[in-house]
Amino acid sequence: MRTASLHTTRVVLLLGLAACSSGAANNPPPAGQSVGPAEIERTTNQPIERILQAKFPGVIVASTPAGLSVTIGGPSSFDGNSAPLYVLDGSPIDPGPRGVLTGLNPYDIESIKVLRNPADIAIYGMRGANGVILITTKRPGR
Repeated sequence: MRTASLHTTRVVLLLGLAACSSGAANNPPPAGQSVGPAEIERTTNQPIERILQAKFPGVIVASTPAGLSVTIGGPSSFDGNSAPLYVLDGSPIDPGPRGVLTGLNPYDIESIKVLRNPADIAIYGMRGANGVILITTKRPGR
């Protein structure tokens, strides 16, 4: 007489992006330099790229014939693309035409954090190899 046996397999799916909240003790946010809403509001009528350059040492914003070029700590890529990865409220975004972050009002921003440390940018994979700029917008009730 045969007995049936059941084999189970555990599957683990690793995702490259993670949303971190500053209040979670077991899931701390990535380390890095950050600025809050008060500092952002003091830089009135400035585009986000200029706020990055003014508040974060090592962030370079240059005007090129193709538009704005933002780099963290200088060029560092073999493929010629040294742009950082922008993450808005946990979702990666691409700069608009001419390298400008269009449609994002500085007064709607709660915080900006720049990640450069390899341990902090590792969860973003190759897209974050040139640094990561985390932008969190203001939410009602937060």
